[in-house]
Amino acid sequence: MTFPLLTAVALVPILGALLLTFIKGSSGRLLGFVVSLATLALGIAVYVMGGTNDLAEKVSWIPSIGAWYALSADGMARTMVLLTVILVPVVLLAEWNIGSELEGRWSTSTFFALALLLEGLALFVFLADDTLLFYLFFEATLLPMYFLIGGWGGPKRGAAALKFLLYSLAGGLVMLFSVIGVYVQTAATGTPSFLIADIAALNISGDVATWLWLGFFVAFAIKAPMVPVHTWLPDTAEQSSPGSSTLLVGILDKIGTFGMIKFCLGMFPEVSKWAAPTVIIFALISILYGALMAIGSKHLMRLIAFTSISHFGFMVLGIFAFTTQSITGSIFYMINHGFSTAALFLVMGFLIKRRGSADINAFGGAQKTVPVAAGLFLVAGLSALALPGMSSFVSEFMVMAGAWQRHPWQTAVSTLGTVLAALYILLAYQRTMTGPVTDQVAEHVSVDLSTREKAVLAPLIALILFFGFFPKPMLQVIEPTSKATMSHIGMTDPAPVVKGAK
Repeated sequence: MTFPLLTAVALVPILGALLLTFIKGSSGRLLGFVVSLATLALGIAVYVMGGTNDLAEKVSWIPSIGAWYALSADGMARTMVLLTVILVPVVLLAEWNIGSELEGRWSTSTFFALALLLEGLALFVFLADDTLLFYLFFEATLLPMYFLIGGWGGPKRGAAALKFLLYSLAGGLVMLFSVIGVYVQTAATGTPSFLIADIAALNISGDVATWLWLGFFVAFAIKAPMVPVHTWLPDTAEQSSPGSSTLLVGILDKIGTFGMIKFCLGMFPEVSKWAAPTVIIFALISILYGALMAIGSKHLMRLIAFTSISHFGFMVLGIFAFTTQSITGSIFYMINHGFSTAALFLVMGFLIKRRGSADINAFGGAQKTVPVAAGLFLVAGLSALALPGMSSFVSEFMVMAGAWQRHPWQTAVSTLGTVLAALYILLAYQRTMTGPVTDQVAEHVSVDLSTREKAVLAPLIALILFFGFFPKPMLQVIEPTSKATMSHIGMTDPAPVVKGAK
């Protein structure tokens, strides 16, 4: 019997979370971190070995309705698994002392347990090959994330957690109608099934397909998030702990763009092509609106949240541009955005904790008192603005180069987002790190990063630089998924135009 590696990589953190409910204090914290490292090892194994069909798992779950316990790991899923298993131990190490002064439900062990539970559920989402299974785990991720937001953070964290939950539940409800709808379509053939492959093979068309596509797309647009269903993210990031924000934006929000490729394009290729021009307009609005709001933001965590809205706009642009290069760039963008945003959230979290404020105006001249933190913030920021040599540059360039082949003027507009990115990152660095040292910074931000804090950021910066200079290993994993998607939607890449050719 083949070892069920896909089940194991998702189940281990869930079992670890359950075990942590019985173990408190420093022992629970250490156990949680060890479990995250074990999951990291399993995730790397999935990434390395997932190129074959040997890892696919499929067992009849509820035969009467055609539901399957089906997992698989194509190139996109393997990329998301790798991102998830890397970020969780990084977050646990970053939040090592969170709630250490508290007892009971908001203790450090509880945070670690919820983070592990979220990790396992998210991994099941990325690996699920059955629509019903995907939906159940998609909804289940809301529970640990709700408590992570509401348990630790700012004074209005409860309201932010509720807003996150209401938006997400609304998206999930809309998706549920579409999940039921696609099931009805398979049942009409005499062989009811929730398997994604069986639904995709139906080639659903007409008004029914349009409404079913819309149900999935709205849910994923909220999760991504896209303008105008984005307002929950800045509020949530402002009130959450840095670790919770990292898990939310770095992992959970990627389900949105992941789902657009796997479900919207995979199940409804014709509707996706019909809706693409409109979706691209909303992607451009997200790119520019997110960037402009980031420039005007005075709260550092809200600033990072708005940059993510802009970046998700680039991902959606690449997905609906329908070229192999743009889709590959979008998938690559998902993991690169996870690393750069995690670095931004965490390094700013360290500085905010020292200063006692997230207001940009509360800083000034910090480069002189905490040079290592300032330098790492600059590197993470340069990655966010897609500086050449950083991994995000490769993905953003691929998105725009691929999109240009079909949508040149829309791509030209999107480049304004890159220009604005330089403004919001460099202005934030200038306002917080340069200039004379203020009295408040001299008093509160005088101790540079500790060894643990450096260890948190080091792997993220290393990965940003590694994939910036050597993206080939990751692109080789992603490209088969992009090519399969292009084949499924019946699109081919535009032929290159050679000027002067007859």
